[in-house]
Parts: sequence; C-alpha cells; structure tokens
Amino acid sequence: METKVISGVQFSKLPNSYIRPESERPKLSEVAECNNVPIIDLGCEDRSLLAKQIGDACREYGFFQVINHAVPKEIVDKMVGVAHEFFNLPVEEKMKLYSDDPSKTMRLSTSFNVKKETVHNWRDYLRLHCYPLEKYVPEWPSNPSSFKDIVSTYCNEVRALGFRLQEAISESLGLHKDCLKNVLGEQGQHMAVNYYPACPEPELTFGLPAHTDPNALTILLQDLQVSGLQVLKDGKWLAIKPQPDAFVVNIGDQIQAFSNGKYRSVWHRAVVNADRARLSVASFLCPCDAANISAPKELTTGENRAIYRDYTYAEYYKSFWSRNLDQEHCLELFQN
Repeated sequence: METKVISGVQFSKLPNSYIRPESERPKLSEVAECNNVPIIDLGCEDRSLLAKQIGDACREYGFFQVINHAVPKEIVDKMVGVAHEFFNLPVEEKMKLYSDDPSKTMRLSTSFNVKKETVHNWRDYLRLHCYPLEKYVPEWPSNPSSFKDIVSTYCNEVRALGFRLQEAISESLGLHKDCLKNVLGEQGQHMAVNYYPACPEPELTFGLPAHTDPNALTILLQDLQVSGLQVLKDGKWLAIKPQPDAFVVNIGDQIQAFSNGKYRSVWHRAVVNADRARLSVASFLCPCDAANISAPKELTTGENRAIYRDYTYAEYYKSFWSRNLDQEHCLELFQN
C-alpha cells in the first residue's frame, strides 16, 4: 500500500502492510486493567510526602497520573477540540503537511518511521517542535485558524508542569530540586498529536508497538472516551484507564540514566479500537542536544557504580531514530 495518512480514509479490512506476524500481535484478551495506577495529587502541600509518592511511582511503575496539576480545564478542552478539528480536515488539506523525514520540526506523518519499517502502525500524528515558541509557531498549521493560539497556550502550561515534576523527581532522589534540570540544560519541547482511526481488525496491529521514550519526561493527555494506553508491569501488559482531569506522566530514558537505574523508563504501547477513533496528545521534555547525561555523584558512590557511560543527548537521539521502535531498549547501548 502506498504510504499516506489513514485518517479520513475508509477501510473495510486491514491492509496487509499493517498486519503483524502472529507472535507480535497485541493478544488483547490477555490484557488486564491496571487497578492501582499511582494517582498523585499535586495540590498536596506536604513536599516530602509528594516527593516520596513520586519516587515510589517512578521506582515501581515508571509512570503515574497527576491530578490538581494547575493546567486549566478550559485550556485542556480547547487543545482536544482543535486537535479533533485538525484531523477532521479533508485528506488533501492534511497532506500538504505530510513528510516522512524525522528531522523536520513540523510534519504530519503516519505509523512511526515509514521509511524503515516492514510493518506499519495504525496511527497518524502531527509532530511539532514547541520551544522556543517564537521560533516554531510560524511553521505550525494555520488551519484550523485557532490552532496556533490554542496549542501555544497549552504548550506553556505543560512546560511549567513538567518543570514542577522534575523538581519533585530530583527531591525524591535526595538531590537538590534543580539538579535534574541543571543536567538536562535548556530543554527542548516536542509534541505528538496522535490520531488512531477506528480499525477494522484491531487484534492484528498496533497504534504504536512497545517502546520506551527517548526523552526525559512525557506528559500525556489521554482520550477520556477511548482507552488505548497499555504499560508493561512485572512482565504483563496492563490497560491504563483514562482518569478525568488527569495527565499520565511517564519517565523517559534520560531520567532512568540520570537516576542510575533507580527509576524505570516504562515500556508502553498503544492499541486501537474497532468502533471508535482515539486521540492523545503527548508532550515531551527533552534535554538540549549538548546536555551531558550522567548520574550525579550522590547516586554513584560506594557500591552504586555508574550503570551508564556519559553521553550527549544528541548522540542518544541519533541512535534511537536509527533503529526500529520495538527493538531492545536503546539505553542498553550506553551501558558501562
């Protein structure tokens, strides 16, 4: 099948290029619901309790949900609305933004890396660079007309939330609150607005196969109507039920390296739905390219030798994009 967007196109059966080998299918009947997702109330005024809760979640799960996060509901609702508007545009209009070049700072694409894959994923996505806004907003879509304003506001709010979370993560490791931010440098910010159309045969494919995120921190806005996020816990895939007025936060590879392996970059995947499309908005905080990623000496003394060698984020990101999404953990390439 010719590579193109799948949103807005009707399919009565799954095209062959999306069908996974039998051993790589999602086995949806074996997936249980995760009933004890850590839900962290950021309105908690006890700083040490908050740091402990976040530390426990990062250690045991690699992800958590946050409520009372101070991102106004109106801004979140507008973000969801304009994302739906974008993906409801005619295919010809969306295709003006299409590219399969991962180095582009704004592009609409499909699957994950269509030039390298043998099997595609049932997903379209709009990928945006978001920081600094004044540099990137001019290249963003101008249709819908409200897109740039709404998404800019949302990006600012999520960036501020990400920095608050990074401070709490530092404190949970017994470090100064700015330690993680200082290692990551002037952080970049990317966004993936993901759209998973209704799929005629969801048991044969993925929206995204199992992977970890190469960045530092991911803040995910889930679709409340259609679940699809699943995480790996103790060797089993668990479905994460969307929580009203919450974000899912997951630890990326850089925080696993920074924590000297104490915190886990969680393996996660997206499955698709036979009846309904699903939308999600993933915001990524990324170290600057020149950031030297290494665990602080407080975490590598005595018996706790450094698990990973020092590397720059640019070096890591290049490795990540040169492989298939569901290969072994990219961080293993950087072990001492």
